[in-house]
Amino acid sequence: MAKKATTGEAAPAPQAKAEEKKAAEEKKAKGGKTKAEASVPTPPPASPPAAPPEAPAAASAPPTESTKKKGKTPGKPPRRGKKLRAKLAEVTNLIDKRGPMPLKDAIAFLKQHKRAKFDETVEVHMCLGIDTKQSDQLVRGAVALPHGIGKAVRVLVFAQGENATKAKEAGADFVGGADLAEKITKEGWVDFDVALATQDMMGIVGRLGKVLGPRGLMPTPKAGTVVPAGQDIAAVVKEFKAGKVEFRADSTGNVHAPVGKLSFDESKLTANIQTFVEAIRAAKPAAAKGVYVKGVTLTATMSPGIRLSL
Repeated sequence: MAKKATTGEAAPAPQAKAEEKKAAEEKKAKGGKTKAEASVPTPPPASPPAAPPEAPAAASAPPTESTKKKGKTPGKPPRRGKKLRAKLAEVTNLIDKRGPMPLKDAIAFLKQHKRAKFDETVEVHMCLGIDTKQSDQLVRGAVALPHGIGKAVRVLVFAQGENATKAKEAGADFVGGADLAEKITKEGWVDFDVALATQDMMGIVGRLGKVLGPRGLMPTPKAGTVVPAGQDIAAVVKEFKAGKVEFRADSTGNVHAPVGKLSFDESKLTANIQTFVEAIRAAKPAAAKGVYVKGVTLTATMSPGIRLSL
């Protein structure tokens, strides 16, 4: 026979316990607290961090289209003004109407339509019918212009002994050997326009190809900047100081070179241009077939190109 409960209070039914637990979970989910949680003291709320001082509105706000300066976008030239665009269009139309011009007429046209305040450099651009991918069709060399290019040329000479003395007397700006090579290698010094070297110094100069090669300053026999034994180094220095111009066809088969200043007399410019054009014609590779000189263009620093009828 089972014993009867001795306590005066009956035990809660399992269903009542489940309902009480469910109510506590719902209250907790809604943000309420159970009795056990209510007994724990709540810490006071932390004070909000002090706000940093306000920066000026102009510094915090990103620049808008209206605040950006015109012509300051990297890689893009400044926008040309209305008058300049009209002037260039007028000159271009005149050139197109006249077509290819004789050399003297082209020089007169450039002088007549000069608009820059500085002394512009006159350049010749020649399109050649060569295949630059073929090693036997490369066009490269140097030519001494009779009236120079109107610019002071800084000449560096790698020489020793008697050749170094002759180079200094001829007007070379820098003369030396291993000391200059070390300065170029360690400091990256390239403050010169032309580098010449005697044949006996090529053992030292040959190590400078990584520095001088990309800048077009590396001495090479094809450009006439390596002086062989027996040749007068003083005469070579004087030629380059007077305005000897190096030329080399680019990857598209074009040759570009300065031939003087716009302030030169017409006769001097004519002589320089004719000398340069004849030097390019004389440098025609034997392997080149068809038309060698496809076109010649004369231009100045701030002027459109003029086709020549040579």
